[in-house]
Amino acid sequence: MIIKVDRNYLEINSIKELIYSKKPSENCDLEFVDPPDFHLNKFFYKQIGKYHRWVDRLTWNDQSWITYVEDSKVKTYVLKEKDDLIGYFEQIFHYQKKSCEIAYFGILKEYYGKKYGGFLLSEAIKNSFINGIDKVWLHTCSLDHKYALKNYQARGMKIFKSETINLNIN
Repeated sequence: MIIKVDRNYLEINSIKELIYSKKPSENCDLEFVDPPDFHLNKFFYKQIGKYHRWVDRLTWNDQSWITYVEDSKVKTYVLKEKDDLIGYFEQIFHYQKKSCEIAYFGILKEYYGKKYGGFLLSEAIKNSFINGIDKVWLHTCSLDHKYALKNYQARGMKIFKSETINLNIN
C-alpha cells in the first residue's frame, strides 16, 4: 500500500533564536553517552520508532550499530529521571559545514504530555551550538508524533523545505 507522507526540514541558526523549555522535573538529567553504547541507541530506536515507522535500522546487525555510534561525528544523549530512561537524541556533526543534524529524537510513550519533549529538544539545540555549530537542523514527517512539528517550531526552529513523498508500507 502506498501512503502520502508530508516531510518538513527545519533549522535554527543561532542559540539566540532558541526558545528554551525548562526542566520538567528537578530529578531529570541529561547524560552524554560516553563511551558510546549501541544498546541504548538500538533500544530507543526500536521503542520510540515502533509508533512512528522508523524502519531504516531494523535490519542493522550489532556491528552496524557499533560502527555508527562509535563514529566521532555522532553523539548520543539520554534523558533520565533518577534511573528511569525517558528519551534520547542523536546528533551528527558536520564540522566543516558548521552544522549539526539531530538525526533521531524522541521520548518513550509513557512520558508523552509531561513536557519532557520540549526540554529534551532545547538541550539538543543548545548542545549543538555549544560545540561551535552555526546551524542545527532536522526533519520530521506526518508519521512522527502529532506534536513533533509543533515542538520544533515552539523551540524557534523554522521550516526551510517541505515535500510530500509516497511511501510503500507493505
